[in-house]
Amino acid sequence: MFNQFGSTAETLSKASAVMLRIGTDAHLYDDPEDVNIVPLLDSKFESEKCEALKRLLALIAQGFDVSNFFPQVVKNVASQSSEVKKLVYLYLLHYAEKRPNEALLSINYFQKDLGDPNPLVRAWALRTMAGIRLHVIAPLALAAVSKCVRDPAVYVRKCAANALPKLHDLRLEEHAPAIEELVGILLNDHSPGVVGAAAAAFTSICPNNFKLIRKNFKKLCQILPDVEEWGQILLIGTLLRYVVARHGLVRESLMLSIHGLDNNGFYEKDGPVRDITFDKGDGDNSDSFDANLVSLVSRSYIEGPDEYLSRSSFPEIESSAFDSKETTSIAYNEDVKILLQCTSPLLWSNNSAVVLAAAGVQWIMAPLEDVKKIVKPLLFLLRSSSASKYVVLCNILVFAKAVPSLFTPHFENFFICSSDAYQVKAHKLEMLSLIATTSSIASILREFEDYIKDPDRRFAADTVAAIGLCAKRLPSIPTTCLDGLLALVRQESFAGDLKSVDGEAGVLVQAVMSIQTIIDRDPLSHEKVIIQLFRSLDSIKVAPARATIIWMVGVYCSLGHIIPRMLTTITKYLAWSFKSEASETKLQILNTTAKVLASAEVEDFQMLKRIVVYVLELGECDLSYDVRDRTRFLKKVLSCKLACHDPAEDSVTSEENIAAHVVEHVFGRKLKPSSPLAMHNRFYLPGSLSQIVLHAAPGYEPLPKPCSYVFEEHDQLSDSDRQREATADLNGSQESSETVDEDGSSEYDSESYSGSDFSSDGDERTISNDAADPLIQISEIDVSTDQEELRSKRALDLWLDDQPSTSNQTSSALDRNQSSYAKISIGDIGSRVKPKSYALLDPGNGNGLKVDYTFLSEVSTVSPLHVCVEVLFENISTEPILEVNLEDEEAMKESDSAEQTLVGKANASFNNVPTLIPMEEISCLEPRQSAKRLIQVRFHHHLLPTRLTLHYNGKKVPVKLRPDLGYLVKPFSMSIEEFLATESRLPGMFEYSRRCTFTDHVKDSRKENGKDRFLSICESITLKVLSNSNLYLVSVDLPVANTLEDATGLRLRFSSKILSSEIPLLITITVEGKCTEVLKLTVKINCEETVFGLNLLNRIANFMVEPVDQQN
Repeated sequence: MFNQFGSTAETLSKASAVMLRIGTDAHLYDDPEDVNIVPLLDSKFESEKCEALKRLLALIAQGFDVSNFFPQVVKNVASQSSEVKKLVYLYLLHYAEKRPNEALLSINYFQKDLGDPNPLVRAWALRTMAGIRLHVIAPLALAAVSKCVRDPAVYVRKCAANALPKLHDLRLEEHAPAIEELVGILLNDHSPGVVGAAAAAFTSICPNNFKLIRKNFKKLCQILPDVEEWGQILLIGTLLRYVVARHGLVRESLMLSIHGLDNNGFYEKDGPVRDITFDKGDGDNSDSFDANLVSLVSRSYIEGPDEYLSRSSFPEIESSAFDSKETTSIAYNEDVKILLQCTSPLLWSNNSAVVLAAAGVQWIMAPLEDVKKIVKPLLFLLRSSSASKYVVLCNILVFAKAVPSLFTPHFENFFICSSDAYQVKAHKLEMLSLIATTSSIASILREFEDYIKDPDRRFAADTVAAIGLCAKRLPSIPTTCLDGLLALVRQESFAGDLKSVDGEAGVLVQAVMSIQTIIDRDPLSHEKVIIQLFRSLDSIKVAPARATIIWMVGVYCSLGHIIPRMLTTITKYLAWSFKSEASETKLQILNTTAKVLASAEVEDFQMLKRIVVYVLELGECDLSYDVRDRTRFLKKVLSCKLACHDPAEDSVTSEENIAAHVVEHVFGRKLKPSSPLAMHNRFYLPGSLSQIVLHAAPGYEPLPKPCSYVFEEHDQLSDSDRQREATADLNGSQESSETVDEDGSSEYDSESYSGSDFSSDGDERTISNDAADPLIQISEIDVSTDQEELRSKRALDLWLDDQPSTSNQTSSALDRNQSSYAKISIGDIGSRVKPKSYALLDPGNGNGLKVDYTFLSEVSTVSPLHVCVEVLFENISTEPILEVNLEDEEAMKESDSAEQTLVGKANASFNNVPTLIPMEEISCLEPRQSAKRLIQVRFHHHLLPTRLTLHYNGKKVPVKLRPDLGYLVKPFSMSIEEFLATESRLPGMFEYSRRCTFTDHVKDSRKENGKDRFLSICESITLKVLSNSNLYLVSVDLPVANTLEDATGLRLRFSSKILSSEIPLLITITVEGKCTEVLKLTVKINCEETVFGLNLLNRIANFMVEPVDQQN
């Protein structure tokens, strides 16, 4: 085609593909290793940055690792372009866990973006913060979510709801109540999109906190039809669980009507079989069935794993019926009415999962006469949705097993289509066999005749099995079914040598088994059919079919008058064909011959005994282990029969022969028929994945126990009353706290100590104190835990520009008496403070030169960016070391490295400050001699080491001087009033805490038996803190109400400023536990520099856990 233009089909196809790619980003996938990404990321044009970021995301989609671009990408987080910002956020979400330190440095930008006027930017920032799964930023992310749940933009609030499960997955036990409170706020939202996301958060965070649902139940029911489809599924399940837990099951529902519970709450005396009529116009729609199955279904919806295992282990124990106290009547329960009304329209939803969820509510809670409304929506879904056909059928099967009459008039909807998958065909066959009635069986059997001719012989075999089930259920059609099944057995195609159970062989096996099922209903009237099967043994070559017929020989060997006379001939034939049979057939031959011998008459006994002995001898020499083992067992069991010459003789002596009793029990009696309802069957809630896979899938939860959630009296108050009381309590608490602050602020004068008061020699440090002050002073100021929490909460609400929250402030908590605190004065501990030393150079690598360094508490006089470090040089070798000096590795040079890019803006004015102030050179260091030098170092980042060069003996050795976060701050003197005022201005995002343990005081208490325990604990904590950081001790407070053994409530406050930015940093350590046991410390930091504060928090928590001997 178009050959005159030189075109071919191939070239036209390529041209068409090129045209389709125009205007798209498909070209980004063509060059996966583009080396121009870095220059584009550093470009000053936003379009080029956007192109580079798209290329990186394309590489990620193709499986390439592009984490090496992390520094260049992160610096673009401050871009003003929303498109660039969005792409940067996507990249950060992918690699934040691999590069946590660099990801933390962008937290400040996320916080700034949370206040951006564009709601999309705010939502992206929140999604990224919540997606960075790091415990260290979890408090910041929680504070951000707390702000965004009140955002005016719907999309931002929806992102906040989606972020809550991510925070919950981090296992933040101390923040669990706050997270649940935020879920309750979102459930009360007026936007359907937010409510759907809130329902998902509720399901994964607190699925049993029904108090949150009770407050908003009617509103949730009203907004349910407007929620997005996947949110409707979760919300329907949540509302159903709430109604069951709050009110119980409905007496008029199918679940309790089957139990025989009448409308007055009393149990009827009828048996377990009930007649339920859904359509009086057709008599066939009334179906009498066994109520045990429905009872099992209703129990399975509610019972947990332990109850199910108990029921499976002891099936003979009947479970107790539902108590009338655990039920409710729909006539008097408005919540149930509202739930059923709001879910009824959803039965015709476009989403099949929503239809199943709504049908599940109607199935469990609707009155008996209203259950039929689920039928037509399910059938419509079965016809219209091919993708979900199998899932819908699995749920319909459960409904049909419980109440077949529901779907009896609609049997034609379950006829097989040629395009159906095999699993769908199998379920439809089972449905047809369940709902077949005397009026519809003729049409169903005609369909079955066509199905048997289907080329898929496995499906044809299932059809034959379905015919047997129909004949078993309907006693009026066995004769018709038997004729057709016998015709199948007599077909010429089955006379061939069929070795497997596939294809035609499977049809034959199912035909024989269906015949056996029909015969079992009335064996005596089907004696001729049994004889006809016995005679067809020679023509049937399929092993399972032969084994089934041989089994029937043993079962019906004493039936009627003709079969006993045929036993000798049949057993001779079985013994003759034993060698050529399959293993499963041989096992049945052994069992059948034993049964025949056990029931043999006198005239045939000797002949049958010789045949059995011959068969047992053949079995002992068989190649199959199973056959040989079965032969030995039967030979031992039949020893009494084989030893006697007359069956009458055996009956005389059988009373004292154990073997004879075993034979009589095993082969002489029929086993009791098993119940069609297996007690180990397990049913799951409609629409759940567990109902499809037939086991409890991960995350599956049964319905709660009926009426298991009982509200307390104060929960019954109206919302307006609760809000009015909470507001009054809050106003009263605010007035009392202000009064306390005004009265006690001038009285609180704590003894304060600073790390900077120590002398600079590093060996002996003195701390100023007044020896005349008492050890413990009682202060009239009341700084209680409740007040501090209230103050922090009020400040957070003001920061969010919202009204103060009252959800966590109950009247009981605010009316609690505030405990007075006593201040503790610590004595002179300066000589006991020993800063930790670090190794700079190991003597093995330095040819005998050992270099250690210790951070000093002195503040540099050169620049606020410099830290004073004392370096100890020691010669361990036997030769002198000459010209020892430490210098900067290189002058400050332009670099695009991550540490240069991510330095804070506060350091921008100090770019000309040198990294290292030159130290005085050591001309000679004799063997076993040491020397100290003071150096002043500037760290470009608080986590990254500074590279230096050590010179000695004409050599240059590169070394790394690693920063200690505790000495990148300086002491900042302040009073307790100033401390509390500064702390109140740094709540929410700027406040983070961490828990740890402390054990140093235990060792100290053993050494100093006569010392005050509280003072020992205070000194141990203070020593540990001041030995690892450069802080100012503001106060040490202890609750006066504490006992002599209880240190709970002991609080130490430290203050400082960050060297590089002069930003205040406050540290509060709260003690919990007994004085003689391991203490639990809560370390809290308030600081505007969130990244620095979080890293310092981790540093403090780590060294507080370390024993003293590991630090020294």
